[in-house]
Amino acid sequence: MLSLGLWGLRYQLHLPHRQGLPREVIFERLGHLDCDEVERIMRDFHDKVLLPRYRADALVEVGRRREEGCVTLLVSATFMAIAELGAAHLGMDGAVATRMRRDATGHFTGEVEGSVVQGEEKVRAVAAWADEVYGAGAWTLAYAYGDHHSDEELLSSAESCFAVCPGQALKTIAKRNDWPILEWS
Repeated sequence: MLSLGLWGLRYQLHLPHRQGLPREVIFERLGHLDCDEVERIMRDFHDKVLLPRYRADALVEVGRRREEGCVTLLVSATFMAIAELGAAHLGMDGAVATRMRRDATGHFTGEVEGSVVQGEEKVRAVAAWADEVYGAGAWTLAYAYGDHHSDEELLSSAESCFAVCPGQALKTIAKRNDWPILEWS
């Protein structure tokens, strides 16, 4: 708990920190459980903690973009199992998120597989997903929404972007770039 607390403090203060640490600590503690049990824990966390915090405006916005013919994708630093649940609940086409490595028996090892999907990695992950699904150069990042300063690269990559209920750092970035700020209830 102490290492997670110190990591969280460094994160809040925008100090250098290793993105994989909290994910590795959590999954190391879950490593003795089989994958079905870990996924049940993730599902319970999504349903009990995250789902009540979903913003109605997000559902409306996803619906609006889908009506326009856009493919919608949830892009998050969270665990893939949680992101997939969120994408399904929001009616999105897919999710890109942090994956955790599994051993030969299917148990989680406690290591991040690849990179944490955060900051610049969000742009790379979206491009990899879209290139695989549609082909390189056959897609456009029309819209991006972000709520954290680490979303700056993704927002900068979109034709239209929105800072949603941003923290102070993203609010400053949005104002500097003339990005719309959405305050969703």
